[in-house]
Amino acid sequence: MSANQQDLDPDSTTDMEVVIDTEEELIKECEEIWKDMEKCQNKLSLIGTETLTNSNAQLSLLIMQMKCLTAELSQWQKETPEITPLTEDVLITLGQEEFQKLRHDLEMVLSTIQSKNEKSKKDLSREQQWLDEQQQILESLNVLHSELKNQVVTFSESRIFNELKAKILSVQEFKEKLLVSLGEFLEDHFPLPDGNVKKKQKNIQQSTVQLITLHEMIMILINRMFDVPHDPYVKISDSFWPPYIELLLRNGIALRHPEDPTRIRLEAFHQ
Repeated sequence: MSANQQDLDPDSTTDMEVVIDTEEELIKECEEIWKDMEKCQNKLSLIGTETLTNSNAQLSLLIMQMKCLTAELSQWQKETPEITPLTEDVLITLGQEEFQKLRHDLEMVLSTIQSKNEKSKKDLSREQQWLDEQQQILESLNVLHSELKNQVVTFSESRIFNELKAKILSVQEFKEKLLVSLGEFLEDHFPLPDGNVKKKQKNIQQSTVQLITLHEMIMILINRMFDVPHDPYVKISDSFWPPYIELLLRNGIALRHPEDPTRIRLEAFHQ
């Protein structure tokens, strides 16, 4: 190719001749490259028919790789790198390509930022709505708290003590009324025996012991039960009229001691 260039005379050749010579040179280079490719193909076919043993398989593979790299290096050495002239048009073209690439990248960044902004606006709107709802709930709770606070009545200790004292007095008065009513009922319907009561045994001397009323008997049993709750039994004395004792026992108002029949107690109706 260099020899042909030396034969050409730039002053005497026309543009057509230059084009023809260049085309011929390209054809020659293509033919040479094709011949080199055929040689390489023949070498590869010959190498492929060889049978490799286990001992030299790795060595043969390394040799083949070395030949391929050597051929590639030789091909690159034959080629002359094309240097782009830094003319104004080339620089403008390169600048436009870089600008278009940069513009494309910036548009992608802008699109990403806009999508993020839209998502942030939606999140902000949702959070603002939640905040408004919470504020409304808080306002409703404050109003309810104010109403309940106004309805609260403060009770002092003295007031509570006075109310309890009044209730105790009321209960005591009711108790006294019940006892008075019970006494009047018993005195009317269960009086003490008089001197005209016939004695079953005439030879028995009249007792000098003063009998007590049924009301008094019941009060003794009641007081014993509440004063000594662990031992509510009362010893039967001569002042207890036997018919009234039998009346209390038969009607389940009083009970005898399981081991001592001379002692009785009031039935625990309050339990």
